[in-house]
Amino acid sequence: MSKQRHSDRLKEWIILWFSRAEDIIYVGLGLLLTAIAFTLLITEVLYFGQYISTGSLAENIVFLLDRILLIIIFVEVLYTVQVSFRQHILQPEPFLVVGLIAVTRRILVLTAEMSKLAKETQTSFYNAMIELGLLTVLIISLVLCLHMLRQRDPSSGEKS
Repeated sequence: MSKQRHSDRLKEWIILWFSRAEDIIYVGLGLLLTAIAFTLLITEVLYFGQYISTGSLAENIVFLLDRILLIIIFVEVLYTVQVSFRQHILQPEPFLVVGLIAVTRRILVLTAEMSKLAKETQTSFYNAMIELGLLTVLIISLVLCLHMLRQRDPSSGEKS
């Protein structure tokens, strides 16, 4: 019987240390993601100021929007890490939201480059159109997945 208790205590100790290691890793990831997001944000503010002062904002608006969406992706991943740290549960919804933002980001960049691609070669324009179609299908799929998950658990879409 004491051998069983020793084995149970060992298992509990190992589980406790794995849980602590997981928490330390989540904290490290959170700090790293926060630093990256802040760095990107400061860089974008500086770029924005530079584009305003030089009068080149219109030519660089897609670039700025692309980077802003990248910052939002980092913030959403940070939220996912926070939920995982707090609840020790991996939630699928934030990943789907990150996927939606990433696909939207690619669609915006692709459509902004469409006129340039049309002037270059017909093949690159057709490839871009195929990619745009596939991205549209991906968005529909991600939205349907989010909808099904939120119907299953209506409270899962709320950030607290």
